[in-house]
Amino acid sequence: MASGVPRPHTRLDGLTLLMLLLPPLFWAGNFIVGRAMRDAVPPIALSFDRWVIALICLLPFAWQALRREWRHYWPYRWPILGVSVTGVCAFNVLVYLGLHSTSAANGMLLNSFIPLLVAGLGALLYRQRLGWAQGLGILISFAGVLTIVSRGQWAVLAGLQVAHGDLLVFLATVCWALYTLWLRLIPPQLDRLGLMLVQIVLALILLLPLLLWERHTGAVPHWNREALLAIGYIGIFPSVLAFLLYSGGVARVGAARASLFIHLIPVFGALLSVLLLDESLHLYQLAGMTAIFAGVACANLSRPMPAPHPTKENP
Repeated sequence: MASGVPRPHTRLDGLTLLMLLLPPLFWAGNFIVGRAMRDAVPPIALSFDRWVIALICLLPFAWQALRREWRHYWPYRWPILGVSVTGVCAFNVLVYLGLHSTSAANGMLLNSFIPLLVAGLGALLYRQRLGWAQGLGILISFAGVLTIVSRGQWAVLAGLQVAHGDLLVFLATVCWALYTLWLRLIPPQLDRLGLMLVQIVLALILLLPLLLWERHTGAVPHWNREALLAIGYIGIFPSVLAFLLYSGGVARVGAARASLFIHLIPVFGALLSVLLLDESLHLYQLAGMTAIFAGVACANLSRPMPAPHPTKENP
């Protein structure tokens, strides 16, 4: 198997663009469902059950890849464990816990720090450098996110209340930034289906004692038709499909450029609200969306600076 981190692609082709656009669409739905189900399904149970569904869906397709390549996972055991803990396990639990006590606006704002965290942690931990276009693109798209969250009135940002859930969601964004960076330590030659299966199994092992503790406290799910449909959605689209596509996108274009597409989550969230909740699309939302798309386009104008080759043994 090849070692080291491959050089990212310079330009976005149609397939790569699709791989990076679909995950934020699916994750926008995940935030909506997670907020809606906060009173019906406890956060640990919601996270555990989504990965059980993902495991069942993925197993028939990933089993052969797992059998074929399992020996190749060991040299990359620490990055694989790292992405399993941060991206598959901790991120989702922290988000679902945070959505119990923070607003959707705060959640979107905090989630939009991920590209900045990826850039900062990448520079701090791995001496990764951003081109001028990437740095400018991150700032432009982040300004678009602020426009959407503030509803075009900056006084709204000053009035946002900091809740206990805000800290949890922010910790989740740190976990996702680390997940994005550590994905680059796993060679793209490893089959992503088998790798995703390993991550899910590790996450379920880690979540099981937390689930038992949650049940011991008396927090149990209240299943109904809406809850079953919700867990079915997040078990397939934000879990299996989004993670596989995002992982492939990081391998193709690099961590910083791929994470920038996370700024599209509030864009898709606004569009889903219009389509599913009959809400109106406002001028400030259109302005914010325009800035986000402009930032993403700007970040892809120049070639990213190559990162040094990290070691295999330490994520």
